[in-house]
Amino acid sequence: MLRLTWAVARKDLALTLARGSGLVQALLLGLLLLFVFSLSQGIGERMSPQGAAAVFWLSSAFCQVLIFNQLYALEEVNSARLGLLLSPAPIQAVWLGKAVAGLALLLLAQIVFLPAAVVFLSQSFGAAWPAGLAALLLVDLGMCALGSLLGALAQGQAARESLLSIVLFPLLTPLLLAGIGVGAQALGAASPDGPDSWLALACAFDAVFLGAGLLLFAFIYAGDE
Repeated sequence: MLRLTWAVARKDLALTLARGSGLVQALLLGLLLLFVFSLSQGIGERMSPQGAAAVFWLSSAFCQVLIFNQLYALEEVNSARLGLLLSPAPIQAVWLGKAVAGLALLLLAQIVFLPAAVVFLSQSFGAAWPAGLAALLLVDLGMCALGSLLGALAQGQAARESLLSIVLFPLLTPLLLAGIGVGAQALGAASPDGPDSWLALACAFDAVFLGAGLLLFAFIYAGDE
């Protein structure tokens, strides 16, 4: 299973980075959102840490939708999905491989989004930045586990092209709230409760959807064949 997982991840990363268009579109959309929200502030005004964290995660969520639509479209364009289904390895390796590739691409995008958010939204990091980094990794993990699962559901028929974004955002709400809560503290917002409860929520979300991916992906991915 691990061999197919890494093979799928390497193949998807190589194709996406070689073509460049999918990742560039995701980067431009995220940067555009950050820039547009920065225009809502007057000259010399500073957006609140809570608002800046919300804009950052909104940009990341839209970026994630484009990334997973692109990753699952690779097999649809080349009619290669049947070959993956016929592979002797567990089909869950495809879900895991695409989640790993999506996580790498999302982190690459966030390397650009994070300094852009600091500059455009006039932010600075506070003492809670280690918790913010932990939240970033946990939230990204959950976003990619769920994005990879729903990306398979959204492919295969033209009528379902927008399904990923329609279904994804309501399910991501608890995870995004955790990211925003800890992100605001990392940017200097005061919180008497600290980041622990938000981090626990992100861990619980990750556990639920990692388990759901292992159990449900085979039925979803093979549904149209």
